[in-house]
Amino acid sequence: MSEVEPCSGTMDGDPNTFARHNCSRMAAQRSRAASGERVGQEASICANAKPFSHVSTWGNVRHQNGAKSAMLARTPATDKRAADSPRSRGWCNADRVRDDRKQTFLATVRHASYDWGSMDLRTVDSKQTMRVLPQLVPDSACGRCDVCCRFPEADSFLRPYFTHQEITDAVARGVPDSFFPDTSGSQVELVKNPMDEGYLCPAFDLQSGLCGIYDVRPLDCQLYPLALMWDASGQEILLGWDSKCPFMRDAVPRAIHEYAESVLGWLTTEGGLDKIAAHPHLVGRFQDDVIVLQALPHLTARLVPARVDARLRPLTLLDAPQFAKALERAHVIGHETPAAFAFPYHYIWTSLLPYWWMEFDQTLFLFAKSSDGWFMPLPPLGAGPLDQAVAQAFVMMQSWNGSSPVSRIENVMESQRQRLECGENQFRPKDGDYLYPVMALVALAGDHYKSQRALCNRVTREQTITVEPYRADDQADCVRLYGRWADQKRNGHLDQMGTLLLEDAEMTHRLVLHQHDRIGLSGMVVRIREDIAAYTFGYWLTPQTWCILLEVADRSIPGLAQWVFRETCRTAMAQGAVSINAMDDAGLPGLRAAKLAYRPSAILDTWVITRMTA
Repeated sequence: MSEVEPCSGTMDGDPNTFARHNCSRMAAQRSRAASGERVGQEASICANAKPFSHVSTWGNVRHQNGAKSAMLARTPATDKRAADSPRSRGWCNADRVRDDRKQTFLATVRHASYDWGSMDLRTVDSKQTMRVLPQLVPDSACGRCDVCCRFPEADSFLRPYFTHQEITDAVARGVPDSFFPDTSGSQVELVKNPMDEGYLCPAFDLQSGLCGIYDVRPLDCQLYPLALMWDASGQEILLGWDSKCPFMRDAVPRAIHEYAESVLGWLTTEGGLDKIAAHPHLVGRFQDDVIVLQALPHLTARLVPARVDARLRPLTLLDAPQFAKALERAHVIGHETPAAFAFPYHYIWTSLLPYWWMEFDQTLFLFAKSSDGWFMPLPPLGAGPLDQAVAQAFVMMQSWNGSSPVSRIENVMESQRQRLECGENQFRPKDGDYLYPVMALVALAGDHYKSQRALCNRVTREQTITVEPYRADDQADCVRLYGRWADQKRNGHLDQMGTLLLEDAEMTHRLVLHQHDRIGLSGMVVRIREDIAAYTFGYWLTPQTWCILLEVADRSIPGLAQWVFRETCRTAMAQGAVSINAMDDAGLPGLRAAKLAYRPSAILDTWVITRMTA
């Protein structure tokens, strides 16, 4: 019998991480064809969520719950440094600069230009001229500071954001591209501080206390200690100065305002507005310790032209509690609730499509905007009449979308459909989630599970497996595993849809690996011969239903994917799970076959609502 990987799909289908959403490109095509686009959505973390830890021992498998020793993220540079010196000194060092003149790290940070007092133009390469913003804080103060470039958490929201060109420049100066989850623009990933607690920017030289790529540092760093942020309501962009900067706390207020005015001189140019509009993540979330200098209406207008309604707010991690309250009011969580009614399910896809939400009449409305227009990835969530909320939603979407057929509401439950059957609403079925009794997936008893059981036995017989809870230190190894796994998928029988999904999914995996705890996910890694060979993440949809969000296993190890799936179910059952939700099959035949092979107890009926346009 051919190998079948649950959720990881070694057949012609796709892995579990692709089972909920089509990629943005395929989504746009399907939307144009028949309003069939499927994208990430938003809901909330279950109020009774429990940590997903590992408590059992199986065969020759070793489970570890103890904390691992912290380690610096490994790169060729850190490996070399570890071999050459008994003491880690940060990501870059003077020896490397002297050895390789292409790496101009410390030679530039001590240049007089570190104290630019006025706007300057500096050529970065033959294709681009970068405007360097004025610098208020002198290099002597920066060298003594122990705040900048250091962060308390690996996923700190204060990490600098790099645009595509800035990533290219940083990589050219020696920063490994593995530190950038999305090369089109992303926050940099951090490394463990080898000398103290916390984390460091990988371009920071701990020995000198200065930036190793200062002359090509990103705009986000050039702006500091000024900060661009949304106000507390998420409605307006503000410019302020960060009171965490020791120098700014002692600076003369007049000097701060004059400095801010000089920076605004560039921010309000067409070039400045265009750059920030192209990279909205340069505008951070509200911080109450940033002293507001002034509002930036021109930048707000440029960044929010798509906010067709002033009540719309951009979706952020801070909104998870609001969604939890909305779900509670709507009374939608139960045994047959689809996986879409959970915050992590949707948030991991926000890097592909922008998401917005509003709330009125104690009802929360979630919207996503594709290239074709606005739609709702989830029904309205409120205590009031659902039919009235749906009618309001279509009025808004059709006013924004015009005659486009993209207006729709996805992930409508069967119980909701029965309450919404009226003349205007039209329903079409959506791929349903697969539910399984957890005991059956753990036991794998009987002839129906003969193939899966044999593969699990084979991998435990041939390999020594260690299971650990996922930790931030595992991130780099998991990213490398994803790369190998993706190559294995591409070398197999993967159709166009699967290929596109594979490309888009890398961003979501990196986001999960970096922010899993903030998103509300728990995960585990599986090691074989000390190397990470698999990882999986999920969440509690209800106190009795564990939802497997994504799963990756080295396809060169027979039986590993089946074993990981069973072990995930075993751990969930030990913590009270009765059911496993493996999400939908995305309409992919191979993935459908893989999920049916595990004999689901139910495939949930879910629907998409559309209405005729004038």
